[in-house]
Amino acid sequence: MERSTRQRTAIQAAIEAAHRPLTPQEVLESARESVEGLGLATVYRNIKALVEDGAVQVVNLPGESPRYESAAHDHHHHFQCTVCSRVFDVHQCPGDLLDLAPKGFTVERHELTLYGRCADCGKARRR
Repeated sequence: MERSTRQRTAIQAAIEAAHRPLTPQEVLESARESVEGLGLATVYRNIKALVEDGAVQVVNLPGESPRYESAAHDHHHHFQCTVCSRVFDVHQCPGDLLDLAPKGFTVERHELTLYGRCADCGKARRR
């Protein structure tokens, strides 16, 4: 485990405070509130270390660059806004999906991503 630094602490705090998966750029913008002059390379390096330490997990959505969220989350899914591209946590799960697998197959895990308009983008459309 690497030593804790002011930068790493700010990056981890930004990810945990967001309560949603963040892109490295979003992490940078949030962490810069605590550490002026923070650079994107430092964000990437520290995210990599936080993933290796098990504090942060990677969220991969089809056709998207990786995003990052706290590894403290229980099983959950994601919602991606088709307008602003932000990704949000969905804490409900449809449950047992064994019936969707072909006969004789074993389901080991599943991921579900919903797509649509987030609350902010939905309000903008109604105006």
